[in-house]
Amino acid sequence: MAEIKVTGQHQVVDYMARDYDSLLRAMQELISSRLPEWRPGESEADFGNVLLELFAHMGDILSYYQDRVATESFLSTARTRRSVIDHLKLIGYSLATASPASCTLELSFPASCRAVIAIEKGHAFTTASDSGAPSVRFEYTRDTPLVIDCGALAVDPSTQRKHLRKNPVTGTGGVPVEEGRLVKEEHLGLSDGGRNQRFPLGRTGLILRAAGTSGKRHRDILVTTRLGDAVTQWTLQESLAFSRNNQKDYVIEIDDRDRATILFGDGAFGAVPESGAEITATYRVGGGIMGNVPAGAIRNIADAAPLSINGATVIQSEAATGGADRESIEHAVMHAPSVFRSLKRAVTEEDYKALALNLKGVAKVKAVADSWNRVTLHVAPEGGGRVSDVLEESLLAYFEDKRPVTTLIRIEDVTYVPVWISAEIGVQSHYPREEVRDKTLAAAGALLALPRVDFGQTLYLSKFYEAMEAVEGVAFVSIDEFRREGEAPGTVAPSGKLILEDHEIPVVPDGNADYAHGMRLRVDGSR
Repeated sequence: MAEIKVTGQHQVVDYMARDYDSLLRAMQELISSRLPEWRPGESEADFGNVLLELFAHMGDILSYYQDRVATESFLSTARTRRSVIDHLKLIGYSLATASPASCTLELSFPASCRAVIAIEKGHAFTTASDSGAPSVRFEYTRDTPLVIDCGALAVDPSTQRKHLRKNPVTGTGGVPVEEGRLVKEEHLGLSDGGRNQRFPLGRTGLILRAAGTSGKRHRDILVTTRLGDAVTQWTLQESLAFSRNNQKDYVIEIDDRDRATILFGDGAFGAVPESGAEITATYRVGGGIMGNVPAGAIRNIADAAPLSINGATVIQSEAATGGADRESIEHAVMHAPSVFRSLKRAVTEEDYKALALNLKGVAKVKAVADSWNRVTLHVAPEGGGRVSDVLEESLLAYFEDKRPVTTLIRIEDVTYVPVWISAEIGVQSHYPREEVRDKTLAAAGALLALPRVDFGQTLYLSKFYEAMEAVEGVAFVSIDEFRREGEAPGTVAPSGKLILEDHEIPVVPDGNADYAHGMRLRVDGSR
């Protein structure tokens, strides 16, 4: 409430009260002391009272703007994505775009096939679609075509077909694919020869993963200029501050609405495209958690004529993992300082962890220095599961210019430890049983979701009781199984806690329908 305070015989308005009611009340109290013959609150038709209300309304709006400006002026309090992007530019940190899921597909051919087939960049495979879920597109993304000699493949006696499979030992074979769509040679415009030219991409949702300075750098986008018969390829940089006047460099700015813009230099920092040159870009769009589809979901050949002509079929024996939505402002505010402290150089284990987490598609990382020149990264991709060949390749390329020259990096899968939980709950009579059951499963399963767990975590029985008992409509909870993989079924850990090793992460048991939601749940004694 606004107050008129007297300090040193002077009246002082409490400026901390800045909403409409407080401002109006403060002005009315001030007027009553200056013009005692006027009573502004007695009549709503009083023109002076109308003016006071207008001033209070205007003050309320100005106060709101002042608060928003102050809030958005600091990284720790900013609430809009645009403000966070601007703040993080000051420390050279860019919010990550959505990351595509990836996996390796197997192909099956008729026994009579003798053709030599080339799978090229952009050839696509999709999941099945229905009214509630559109199909998800996966593409072969490597620049080098994948050549398959069907005549050299052996016929499987059990199926009478030829199979191109991934070797589980060497990790070679199969068709590596990534979710998303290739946009080929999009015309962005013509150069006018001016400084700092900007050309927006026609599609939103650009996939742009962090990369090192090796030859595999920024394979997600290719920008070229064409003037007559001369075609020039330009190089993507994080900043033009270190580009010379003749270097064919550019940067990409991505705004809060995921709209990407190509920015060229001014002739002093980065070259200027020649006047009249045609600017084109080849890039990929997509990414997101929707690409983390289970095994068997990808079964259609969408855009690969050589495969369709030769009667090929698709087999997806592993789940697609690594798909992640664009970086949230909450994650950026928490994670950016650690990346800044590392100076984008990997020296300590914490540096390796912070930098690896900066690569979208990586959910959890534990860095272990095995020796003075060897570091092992235990990686859990977004969506769980094993590290795909594509993600492993991206990680190694990303660290190429960040690690010491003599340091070797090895990427390993994490050790997932299934946690088995069984419980019985009672449902209050006036609550729907199935609805309460589903909510209880969701509450307990959330404790084992990948974002909530970590390496070497200790799971407490009391936390599961707490989560389940907090569900509205639950009368009682009785947990009669709480164990990790390898312990006797139907037992409860005597200490009431499950202790995991440093390299282990707890997960929901895979392939068991009874535990599909994180636990096996019985209602009122029903089996």
